[in-house]
Amino acid sequence: MVSKSTLDYYNKQSDQYEQSTFDIDFASIQDSFLKYLKAGALILDFGCGTGRDTKYFLNKGYLVEAIDGSEEMVKIASKNTGIQVKQMLFNELNEVNRYDGIFACASILHVPYKELPEIFERMKQALKDKGIIYTSFKYGDFEGYRGNRYYTDLNEERLMSILETVGDFETLEMNTSVSVIPSRNGEIWLNLIARKQSVTG
Repeated sequence: MVSKSTLDYYNKQSDQYEQSTFDIDFASIQDSFLKYLKAGALILDFGCGTGRDTKYFLNKGYLVEAIDGSEEMVKIASKNTGIQVKQMLFNELNEVNRYDGIFACASILHVPYKELPEIFERMKQALKDKGIIYTSFKYGDFEGYRGNRYYTDLNEERLMSILETVGDFETLEMNTSVSVIPSRNGEIWLNLIARKQSVTG
């Protein structure tokens, strides 16, 4: 569960967050995900923030549904994308066999480590057979609060442990990258693209 203080942070800082992240060039990551999807595929932007990635995918001709736990982020993302973004927490995802891809960029990192297998399981259930997920975490093994936001950092070992617990995911890409936001001062991120292997539902 994402903590109340984390959600409160995004509600209070939504305008500032939009200014600092919405217009950055994130195409290299977005396109790495899209190359595994067919034209017109249905994507869930899972923790969409201000809607940057949703807008990119829509402009590329994909179908997109988007959710975020922050009421203010949902308002901004709906305005920025022209679609109705849904306010929803990660552990409320209950779809089965619906999405071709799930994009969880810098979002589920706010979930405690012990709860991440459940979130991955929910994403797996929501994906169609051979569906694709992308997710990213700050690199490391820290877990706890940075300021008002709760973070779970992952390295390759910690992430693989979650994937092995959940099962039925084939890792397609796992790599590190440097934050594209200048103010982040060379922050390292761990990126995962994986494919669901089993038929569900």
